Amino acid sequence: METYITFAVAECSIYKCMEIIEKFKIVYYTDAMEFLQRIESKTREKIIYNIDKARYTLDPKLFKKLTGSDIWEFRTSYNGKQYRLLAFWDKTQNMDTLVIATHGCIKKTDKTPVNEIER
Repeated sequence: METYITFAVAECSIYKCMEIIEKFKIVYYTDAMEFLQRIESKTREKIIYNIDKARYTLDPKLFKKLTGSDIWEFRTSYNGKQYRLLAFWDKTQNMDTLVIATHGCIKKTDKTPVNEIER
């Protein structure tokens, strides 16, 4: 059984002067949380900042559907590395729209490895 873990992200200053509409809420599976805990704190902060920004903007540079799949990825480039958190949408009628982050990986190229998508 998966453990659902959520955590709050501090409000980003870019949102203070405009009305914002949250597109989805994020839930982190245990593997995703463990991935975030393993990486350096500055990298983790950048990834969480980008995820929070994607929740309001749906910017495809930060949150993109993988071609030929129902899997989405949160995308962060930092210090020459590509960090990805793979996720899927969960929309239940009359409930908040959730994006479930399942796990993360560090990439050396722009292409997401097939074994990470299938995981």
